[in-house]
Amino acid sequence: VQLQASGGGLVQAGGSLRLACAASGISFSYYAVNWYRQAPGKQRELVATATNGGRSNYTDSVKGRFTISRDNARNTVYLQMNTLKPEDTAVYYCQAQHMVVQDHLYWGQGTQVTVSS
Repeated sequence: VQLQASGGGLVQAGGSLRLACAASGISFSYYAVNWYRQAPGKQRELVATATNGGRSNYTDSVKGRFTISRDNARNTVYLQMNTLKPEDTAVYYCQAQHMVVQDHLYWGQGTQVTVSS
């Protein structure tokens, strides 16, 4: 099983990025997919969740700016990040967790997002 996160980069405040998390070896259809982030010196925090039932949830600091979406046919989950702020700077990780067998949990390798002021 492999999750490949991509799409990070350097952007100015107010800009946008779209992260992608592509899975191989599993079908995202049976998984909830989460995006986490970890800034230097801080704990990893959950940013957004997309359930396999089509629901999405966001941490308060990104509501209205970030959108998580999934393309089960492509086995890919996206995180569209708009109106980026310097405090969004972090390494972003995707995680997939089976909706029933919850110890089937996988992490991607992380992608760096840097927002300059």
